[in-house]
Amino acid sequence: MAAFKGTYSFSIDHKGRLNIPAKFRGAPDTPEGEHYVLARGFEGCLYLYPHESWVIIEAKLSELKTISDAKARYFVRTLLSNAADVKIDKHGRIAVPQNLLDLAGIKRDVIIRGVLDKMELWDPEALRKYEDSRPDSYEDVAGQLLI
Repeated sequence: MAAFKGTYSFSIDHKGRLNIPAKFRGAPDTPEGEHYVLARGFEGCLYLYPHESWVIIEAKLSELKTISDAKARYFVRTLLSNAADVKIDKHGRIAVPQNLLDLAGIKRDVIIRGVLDKMELWDPEALRKYEDSRPDSYEDVAGQLLI
């Protein structure tokens, strides 16, 4: 599967549906449409994983020692209780559950960013605040990570 990349602006409609950029949609994997998992992300966004990417996440979660590690239990509980199976309808939209909209502070406008194996869904103001709060510049971080 090709990596997701790019930034797009959309709006949630009155029924809680969100258009997914056409570049991010592939051929439906079932007659009902493409299957995704929408989950709580980090820094205030939501993550939208294609089913095949989510399977990898679930495999990693199952390797965590949730029986003996309280942090692992907390993380798995929090992630999975704030996740939803969604599918793209024939109009290229997903229905976003209200609890996830609330978690990300999304009211109407949404920035969708492609980030390799997933998409990030951001409230525009939350994204601006996140970007403004970064202590290091893009160039500084690139220099540290790419050496």
